[in-house]
Amino acid sequence: MASSASASANSSPVRWGLKEQRSVYLRWFYIADDDGDGRVTGKDALKFFAMSNLARDELKQVWAIADSKRQGYLGFAEFMAAMQLVSLAQAGQEISKDTIAHADLDNLQPPTMEGLDKKLKKKSANRSSSDITAYHPTESPLSSSWFNSKSGKKITLKSVTSIIDGLKKSYIEKLRPLEKTYQYNDFVSPLLTSSDFDAKPMIMLLGQYSTGKTTFVKHLLKTSYPGAHIGPEPTTDRFVVITSGPDERCIPGNTIAVQADMPYSGLSAFGTAFLSKFECSQMPHQLLEHITFVDTPGVLSGEKQRTQRSYDFTGVTSWFAAKCDLILLLFDPHKLDISDEFKRVIGSLKGNDDKIRIVLNKADQVDAQQLMRVYGALLWSLGKVLNTPEVMRVYIGSFNDKPIRETAAGPLGMELFEREQEDLMSDLNDIPKKACDRRINEFVKRARSAKVHAYIIGHLKKEMPALMGKGKAQQRLLETLEEQFDKVQKEMRLPAGDFPSVEEYRDTLSACNFDRFERLRPKMLQAVDDMLAYDIPDLLKQFRNPYD
Repeated sequence: MASSASASANSSPVRWGLKEQRSVYLRWFYIADDDGDGRVTGKDALKFFAMSNLARDELKQVWAIADSKRQGYLGFAEFMAAMQLVSLAQAGQEISKDTIAHADLDNLQPPTMEGLDKKLKKKSANRSSSDITAYHPTESPLSSSWFNSKSGKKITLKSVTSIIDGLKKSYIEKLRPLEKTYQYNDFVSPLLTSSDFDAKPMIMLLGQYSTGKTTFVKHLLKTSYPGAHIGPEPTTDRFVVITSGPDERCIPGNTIAVQADMPYSGLSAFGTAFLSKFECSQMPHQLLEHITFVDTPGVLSGEKQRTQRSYDFTGVTSWFAAKCDLILLLFDPHKLDISDEFKRVIGSLKGNDDKIRIVLNKADQVDAQQLMRVYGALLWSLGKVLNTPEVMRVYIGSFNDKPIRETAAGPLGMELFEREQEDLMSDLNDIPKKACDRRINEFVKRARSAKVHAYIIGHLKKEMPALMGKGKAQQRLLETLEEQFDKVQKEMRLPAGDFPSVEEYRDTLSACNFDRFERLRPKMLQAVDDMLAYDIPDLLKQFRNPYD
């Protein structure tokens, strides 16, 4: 089937469907995937795509559109999209995202690939037909085993077939040893696992109760998720991760926190009290194949209500904020006040300001004049809490399944809401495409943070006396911790913005014995510097568009 398609697909009278195309492309993918790891790398593509006889500029565009996530390789879905683009280009159509979006893919014939018959015969000679039929491209689990290896051997470059693999290699060989030596996991963040690198992009929703967080997720999914409760009272009483799965079910927090293939093991640090208020909601859904949502309990107001929580609410939101790709703060026109707890929650997002978006939900409940006043009041309230000179992006709309109330919004309001919702949807649609860039950004941020942490611990160890008066010396260092930070910053010429909160650090340090800290190891720090200066730029260069 695939053999005849490669030679005369464009002249064949056969009516091609997606099922037939998938069968053909699965065999082609088997040919293109030289290493058999379920990935077509740039090196693989250079050889395979050349059989289409398209110009280099056209193939460059094909790769750019197919690898829109900038992973540095094509999975089967991306490979199939690339082949469809090649077919359209051979038919004389322009190669663009719009072209494939408006093409009749159901009846699109596979492209002509010169010399593919010989490759199929050669591959079939080496492998039985049942091997080819049974081939199901999945990403190699090899990189997951790196984290469990106790051999200490370096990972070979041949094992690295994507940007994410390269980040894992750099982390295991250069950054994780530094983190372990200076107890970075006790102070800042748990050690990373393979699932932390491979996790789908996450969107976290925060806001007071009844601002429409759960309804917002339901609006995007166009259906309710398992365990969802919606009402005017505080209905969501737990953190809920909504992700894809083979069937609809809810998984308790204690179970999800110990699953190695899930990136939530770090939440165990918040104890059983939190894990009993945490669950994972799974369901089969196309959107959830690309994005995971985190629905949160409504933020309460008043000191008395805050103390009723049995776990560190702001600590949990801070943990999720570091993992998330986007944080949506939801308000509605009748809940513009920012309570003490909400202020602490927003404060816990420090360092992740670039991920924050503001959503003024249920905006059709007020008329145009009131909306103008509400918008001004919201910006005024946020300005007192966020402490940034820039104005946050605020999306205005009514994100639910009900039609917009035209009587309240008016014709201008209707147009405004529609355009605002389109902007927000566009922002959300870009998240999977930017996921790889976000991983690189977060990895570099973590490496810089780990370096600063190592310098601080090494400095405190150096300031401790060799024999007598260790207790007093430690107490003095704790009391003058801000001065010690200044000394480290000036001595090592580090940016002030990379340093952690003095108060939070002091709380963690107070339970430590400074005398047991490790001295500064210049070789370890130099390895991380080399990683940032050379390894990561080389990695990005290695997995860029192969036709550049």
